[in-house]
Formats: sequence, C-alpha cells, structure tokens
Amino acid sequence: MKALVLFSGGVDSTTCLGMAIEKYGVENVCALSVSYGQKHTKEIEASDKIAAYYGVEHIYLDLAKIFEYSDCSLLSHSDAEIPEESYASQLEKTYGKPVSTYVPFRNGLFLSSAASIAISKGCDVIYYGAHSDDAAGNAYPDCSDAFNNAMSDAIYIGSGEQLRIEAPFVKWTKADVVKKGLELKVPYEYTWSCYEGGDKPCGKCGTCIDRAKAFEANGVKDPAL
Repeated sequence: MKALVLFSGGVDSTTCLGMAIEKYGVENVCALSVSYGQKHTKEIEASDKIAAYYGVEHIYLDLAKIFEYSDCSLLSHSDAEIPEESYASQLEKTYGKPVSTYVPFRNGLFLSSAASIAISKGCDVIYYGAHSDDAAGNAYPDCSDAFNNAMSDAIYIGSGEQLRIEAPFVKWTKADVVKKGLELKVPYEYTWSCYEGGDKPCGKCGTCIDRAKAFEANGVKDPAL
C-alpha cells in the first residue's frame, strides 16, 4: 500500500503525514504541496522542512492560474484584507456564505489533481487534513463530511476503484488533531498556519486563533512560537 498526502505544511496536514508514515512506512508515502497564489511562501517553506525531516518524497504543484479570477483575501493579487477575528465572528457577517479566506473549491481542485498524481505514482490512498472546526457554520464547505464523502465516491469511481480518500479528521476538532499529533511526536515546531507572511505568526487571523485554542486545549505550548 502506498499513500499520497496533500501537504500544506500546517498542523492538520503534517499530522496526516505523520499518521500515513506510521501506517505505511516512509518509503511508501509521498507528500504533495500545492501553490495556489497565496500572499506568502511560508507554507511551502514549512512543507519543505517537514518533508526533509521525515525523508519523504515531496512533489510540488502550482495551481495559481486557476484562482486568478478570485478575490479571496488569501491570494496575492487580492486587495482584500485578511480578517483579524475568529471564524465564528466572521460567519456572523457572511449570511451563510463561506468566509473571505475560502479559496473557491480549493480542496476539490487539490484532491482531483492529487488523484491524477496518485494513480500515476501507484498510490492506493490520498490523505488530507480536513477537520470539523473548519467546516463548522459553512466557513469552509469543502472541509465538510458531506463534501468528503462525495469526493471520495467520485475519485473511487473515476479511478476505476483503484484509489480512495482518507480524511481521518473530518469529524474531529483541531484540538483532537493536535492531541493525535503530540502522540505521534509530529514536528509542530516546523509548521506554519498563519495567513500572514511575517517573521512570526500574527496571532490574530482565524487560523492562528484556532491553532492557539487547539494547543491550549491539550495543555501544551505551541512549539512553533
């Protein structure tokens, strides 16, 4: 069995990588990092460090062109400001729509691209780190259980039943993810979650807030700080 892990260099995907390596062995795992035109390179730099730490094959894919029509606040061509508040606070203003940091159908595109690469590489499973906190309130609908089930069925059928999706955290909170990662001794000190590209995490964006709460819930200091 071989696994391909969608790998951003953040907490969730790094925990996925650790789980896949534990299950299949480092020689049977490859990591796929995708650039989508984001405002900084911190995620890619983090993914390089972590892939080197584990010694896994690291594939890089640039999908920025697809998102050039979007005004998502995470994208380099957008003038929109990245909100400095929790996702819950943001959702109070979106009237049921996703938050401004939702990149249009990103996970759908990433998983479709990953499926093509995974089949070509002889992999049996794709791992990705969607979790319930991101899906809550429709903040990121492409992290939901329903979306995962639909994509999993599509990829399984479309691959001739060669390939399946594994989203181990889709019903977990981010605190649950961190708990699992701590058990696996995942190198969280190398991860990057912040939407800003400063020398240090801003501590104010939605993902920084969620990350801080997850480590606090586990009673440990975030090793990346």
